[in-house]
Amino acid sequence: MSAVRVAAPADADAIAAIYAPYVRETAISFEEVPPTPAEMARRLTSTLEIYPYLVFDDGDGVLGYAYGSVHRAKPAYRWSVETTVYAARHAQRRGIGRALYTELLDLLTRQGFHSAFAGIALPNDQSVGLHLSMGFVYLGTFAEIGFKHGELHDLGWWRRTLAEGKPRREPIPFKSLSR
Repeated sequence: MSAVRVAAPADADAIAAIYAPYVRETAISFEEVPPTPAEMARRLTSTLEIYPYLVFDDGDGVLGYAYGSVHRAKPAYRWSVETTVYAARHAQRRGIGRALYTELLDLLTRQGFHSAFAGIALPNDQSVGLHLSMGFVYLGTFAEIGFKHGELHDLGWWRRTLAEGKPRREPIPFKSLSR
C-alpha cells in the first residue's frame, strides 16, 4: 500500500539512491558529489528538528521524498521555507511528487510558515509543471547562477503563499507539531 510518511534514518539508503543520479547526471541539483547514505541520514535527522521530511513508500520501498528547509539564515526570514521534492527516475509521472507536496505544504501551513519557495534549475518542465499545479507562482530567474557539467545554468524561483496576513506566532518546530 502506498503512503506518504515521515522519513526515518533507515530511509537514508533509499533517499541517497534516488538523489545520486540527479547529482551525477543532471544540473537539477547543484551538488557535484552525491551524498553518502550516512550524510543523508545526518541531513534528514537535522531537518526533522524544524521542518518536515517525508517519503513516499509504495510498500516495497521508498520512491520519492520531499522536505522543507531554511530559506535564508537571517531571523526575519523564519516565516519562509524552501521546499524540495525528488522522485526516483523510474517512478516519475505517477503522482508521487504531488502526493508528497500535498502533505508537505499542509504540514508547513500548520507549522505557521507564511511562504514556501522553490528554486528550480532550468530547463525542467516537469518540476515547473508540478510547482505550478501546486499553486506556486513564478517570481523570476537568476541567470547563469550555477556552473555544472561544463555549462552555466539558470535558477528559476517560485513562491506559494501558505498563510495570509502577518504571522501571528513563531513557526512551530516540526518535532513539536502534533500530528
